[in-house]
Amino acid sequence: MGRLAFMFPGQASQSVGMDRFLWDYPDAVDFLERIDEMTGVHKLSDIISGGPAETLTRTDNVQPAITMVSLATMNVLVAAGVKPEGTAGHSLGEYSALVTAGVLLPEIAAKLTRIRGELMQECADRHPGGMLALIGISLENARECVAEASSIGPVGIANVNSEGQVVISGARTALNKAGQLCKDRGARKVIPLDVSGAWHSPLMKDAANGLESALDDAGFYEPEMPVVSNVTADLIRSGDEAKRLLKEQVTSPVLWAASIRKLQNSGFDTFVEVGPGKVLQGLMKKLEGVKVYGTQDREALEETLGALV
Repeated sequence: MGRLAFMFPGQASQSVGMDRFLWDYPDAVDFLERIDEMTGVHKLSDIISGGPAETLTRTDNVQPAITMVSLATMNVLVAAGVKPEGTAGHSLGEYSALVTAGVLLPEIAAKLTRIRGELMQECADRHPGGMLALIGISLENARECVAEASSIGPVGIANVNSEGQVVISGARTALNKAGQLCKDRGARKVIPLDVSGAWHSPLMKDAANGLESALDDAGFYEPEMPVVSNVTADLIRSGDEAKRLLKEQVTSPVLWAASIRKLQNSGFDTFVEVGPGKVLQGLMKKLEGVKVYGTQDREALEETLGALV
């Protein structure tokens, strides 16, 4: 095995009860017992465990929820001796990656993700929009379609997840126009995403500005290991840079495919998705020369521990 990296999932990886199996691991219990205290969200632990799903999925709930479950899972791995040499997180997951790299304290990440979720939901309520996943179209063609559609409203590239998978985001009219243009350019699928806002688009500008003061009040430390930024797909060099990039991240594309390439080019060949869901594992399927593990349930976590401890 070469170098090991942790990957942390973002929004849409959640499910009701995603924490249940973790209560059997003493090293997760400390985080799980402190969910409400650390996030400041009333009865969030009950919502994670028992739902209902529509309450968990609310952006102001789901962002701190995924963060806390991811950090609890990370604690189990590290306590067992599975220690990463580098890390990255997809959108929201970047906060957990920064905790892993020593840039943020867990309690600070918990509060910041709650504030981020609240601001993004408020912004989405004021500026309605949506997101479309594009399958089977090049990034260049997607950019050209978005540029043409932006003449009728704000729309942009939100995620570059893998070769042939791009997500666009923006106001409904412009978004639908861009989606049709992408179909005309040969996109195999144009899939509406079940989201409550136009994440990582120009419509999130107010949320980015609102988050700035919370970031300024938070303590940021120097990275203790390589951690890759969504915004640049490059290593974060300092705590101050991490703070600046977290603000920019709210309106900038998530350069996930390039972030993983950065880690690969730095010698990382073993990756663990730490937290709920299997989205990031799915995006790695076509990559050669890498081993990918998950932690989304007891079976996956035990398999990962068995392989890496």
